[in-house]
Amino acid sequence: MSKIVRYITQDGSAFVIAADTTDMIAEMEQIHKTSAVNTAALGRLITAASMMGDMLKGKEDSVTLRLEGGGPAGTLIAVSDSDGNARGYVENPVVEIPLNDKGKLDVRGTVGTDGYLYVIKDIGMKEPFSGCTQIVSGEIAEDITNYFAVSEQTPSVCALGVLVNPDLSVSAAGGFIIQLLPGCPDEVITKIESAMSDIEPVTTMLKNGMTADEIAVRAMKDIPLDKLDESEAFYKCNCSKEKVVRALISTGKESLQEMIDSGENTNVECHFCNKTYTFTPDDLKQLLSEE
Repeated sequence: MSKIVRYITQDGSAFVIAADTTDMIAEMEQIHKTSAVNTAALGRLITAASMMGDMLKGKEDSVTLRLEGGGPAGTLIAVSDSDGNARGYVENPVVEIPLNDKGKLDVRGTVGTDGYLYVIKDIGMKEPFSGCTQIVSGEIAEDITNYFAVSEQTPSVCALGVLVNPDLSVSAAGGFIIQLLPGCPDEVITKIESAMSDIEPVTTMLKNGMTADEIAVRAMKDIPLDKLDESEAFYKCNCSKEKVVRALISTGKESLQEMIDSGENTNVECHFCNKTYTFTPDDLKQLLSEE
């Protein structure tokens, strides 16, 4: 179980959401068997998606983050529902590269910086809202901050972190997002800037035993806050046999017939949870007859 909390300043001028996603990212690592640097990279993206999903208003709303930076990890995708339940996928799960010049996992190196961050929000409109911004650092948190500033014109601060143990398990993961609301006074902005100037890394705060609530309060140091809500979030895939059936049917009669003619079972694997759905030639004949 991971936890997400939301607070607003008492004057209504700024908002902060914070999350401890350790359990969620630990489950992701178990599913995808990612190398340490890709656990950090995909874990950060999933954490961001979880918080951005929790910020959505509609029960059926969802957000998808797709990062294409040209690095050895390939494409990274994270999807979240409006409860913050998220899932993710990395094209090349195992990448081994040297530590960066600070002796840390080189997230920038595995993600790459030659590409774009795509954000797709399905909020029940006729067409999903889609935004795209150039990758500015490859460290992901800065890229999320840049997305909010450029695509949504919302001044924001994003911090993300994933700490990986020597045995590749996840020790801590989480993050926070601060957003300034219209009319935010200069004194609040100054206090937030001061808080950001000496705040510890998210993973340090989590390893020191701080909760998501305490991280949110620390990020907004000295600013009176009111708590809006809190929720539990999980690594959650929404795949189903029914969805796979629809996908197979959408390939067309000719494609289904080719699968049948092969005389072999057709296996469809979900990228997000690695669950495999198997269809025999007779199953496919049944689908073809229903076309």
